Amino acid sequence: MTPAAPPTFPAPLAPDHSATDHLAPDRPAPDWYAAGLEDDMRPRMFAAADRGEAFALVTIVAAEGGGPRGVGAQMVVTGDDMAGFLSGGCIEADVALHARDVLADGAPVRLVYGRGSPFVDTQLPCGGRLDLLVERIMPDDPAVAELRRARDRRLEATLASDGLRRVVLAGDQPHPDRLRAYAPPQRLVVIGSDAFALAMAEAGVRQDWRVTFVRPNGPETPPPLAVDYRRDAPERALAALALDRWTAVAIATHDADLDHAALVAALGHDTGYVGVLGSRRRLPERLARLEAAGVDAAALARLRAPIGLKIGARAPHEVAASVIAEIIGSKS
Repeated sequence: MTPAAPPTFPAPLAPDHSATDHLAPDRPAPDWYAAGLEDDMRPRMFAAADRGEAFALVTIVAAEGGGPRGVGAQMVVTGDDMAGFLSGGCIEADVALHARDVLADGAPVRLVYGRGSPFVDTQLPCGGRLDLLVERIMPDDPAVAELRRARDRRLEATLASDGLRRVVLAGDQPHPDRLRAYAPPQRLVVIGSDAFALAMAEAGVRQDWRVTFVRPNGPETPPPLAVDYRRDAPERALAALALDRWTAVAIATHDADLDHAALVAALGHDTGYVGVLGSRRRLPERLARLEAAGVDAAALARLRAPIGLKIGARAPHEVAASVIAEIIGSKS
């Protein structure tokens, strides 16, 4: 791969472009940019490729100052849509306009916002500077297929690009033209049946995680949530899911035997997070039983019990918030 070209500065856009211009002229502008909630741009890339549509990928390649987003944050822009979030909502519409120029002529560009930027009418309220790479990616680009393959196999992958040529590397690897390392989609497995379990599962769905709800011997009717639903024993359900570092298991059955079976299964794998609802007073008894079952000290040290951050949570949604925050914290 040839070294990345030095930054080039497109001519500043006319100052009368408004934040509503990011959509096609014949489409109504939304009052809220909900697509800014999306962080992982792979689904947008895959959807465009499946439509046979080229897209512009915008990536922060350098950042200075106190902006809300760092290196690797991305946007995907098509002819009539956009998604992703790079700053405090102050540059996205302008970025999309430049991205559509890249879509039209295929030549990648480097954009700078903030210090040293030619775009004097587009400021970063937080100060600092953002350097962006904008590149056109065709639907049959091999990098898109490689990213999809890694996602489907739940493997880490690193995307590198000089703006014209892309390569996907296995794992989270350094590279002079590295854009972003992609982890497999986060999964959450909730085992239980009551309001606490339902609140945890709902909170996971709101994070856009892949959520599986396990209720051993539960009703055939699934819970009223967008989750996968299983009714088998905890150990069987967890074995079928092939636990990994990007899977969190939250156990809230209120049944000592079910909790134990689930903990033995979850702690027996390189599971990213394992937590169990229960009183601190019963914890020594729980740990002793797990140790007697052959769970080693290193695995026991990974157990979050009682589950969730210590924020004084009592109500189901409060407990769920503490669990989601603890899972996010465990990934850092």
